[in-house]
Amino acid sequence: MKWGIHFDLARKEARIADINKIMEDPGFWDDTKKGQEIVKELNVLKGTVDEYKRLKTEYEDVATLIQIGYEEKDESLIPEIEESLNLFIKDFEELKLKTLLSEEYDSYNAILTLHAGAGGTESCDWASMLLRMYQRWADKRGFNTEILDFLEGDEAGFKSVTLQINGENAYGYIKSERGVHRLVRLSPFNAAGKRQTSFVSCDIIPDIEEDTGIEIDDKDIRIDTYLAGGAGGQHVNKTDSAVRITHLPTNIVVQCQNERSQLQNKDKAMKMLKSKLYLLKQQENLEKISGIRGEVKEIGWGNQIRSYVLQPYTMVKDHRTDEEVGNANSVLDGNIDPFINAYLKWNATNNLQS
Repeated sequence: MKWGIHFDLARKEARIADINKIMEDPGFWDDTKKGQEIVKELNVLKGTVDEYKRLKTEYEDVATLIQIGYEEKDESLIPEIEESLNLFIKDFEELKLKTLLSEEYDSYNAILTLHAGAGGTESCDWASMLLRMYQRWADKRGFNTEILDFLEGDEAGFKSVTLQINGENAYGYIKSERGVHRLVRLSPFNAAGKRQTSFVSCDIIPDIEEDTGIEIDDKDIRIDTYLAGGAGGQHVNKTDSAVRITHLPTNIVVQCQNERSQLQNKDKAMKMLKSKLYLLKQQENLEKISGIRGEVKEIGWGNQIRSYVLQPYTMVKDHRTDEEVGNANSVLDGNIDPFINAYLKWNATNNLQS
């Protein structure tokens, strides 16, 4: 365990002590929003410190087992040592990756939007497959998800769908998925069973909770209401409670229909719009363009960040990092961490070189 990690631990523990003193102030909860932000920071810090200490204990336990086995020449301990060492390596790699989540918005929740490209039903179905993949990934991570808005395809899937992912470092991890995703498969919608290529774009922004200072003039936006969709049942909204807001100067469109009232949907949509406008303002700095949202590209050939091939062989390949996984079905079932991990390392290397 390197000294640099110990130094970082010391700073985190010092910050925890400072926050505990701040929270002892009788007027701490006078500003509820600020108090919640501080408590959130405290929980993240404590989680990191506890994780480091647990990892340190694992390291010491492995070292002790090795020493006992060596001193007593007890080869029966080898399987236990191997199991403990593999667990330590896995946890250590996870901690190393977390140290790469140091950009401005990495600790935030994330809002992910999928847009089907050209290809009609094929692309809409591909959007639904990606939605499931991200929901499954979030479930495996222990994150909560909520669909904020969707527009169903004419026959299957979604023309567009917006998913909120809530969890520690959700944006830091899932930002790697920003870009165009390409699928190659035998079409289930084509009677001839021909191989079909489909594209879906994935846009991701952090869910910025604090006031960004962005002011929006009423004359710069158009607000439309529409009937909230659903698959049926008691939760289908029968009123025009869904809200779409178009920011006329930038043509940015945000939508929300998951809340129970039009007012709540409008508030959520305005929050999303302010987050996007704030990021747009930040993008005036060229270095932040690639770090926050990335270049928006046409949803089609030559612009994909990743290809998912199901026919004539199975493979998923990321074209930025060259990371490949042969089991495409496993990836589509939410096992995308190899691509996320490779991206974080690739992104960190690029930032160091720039």
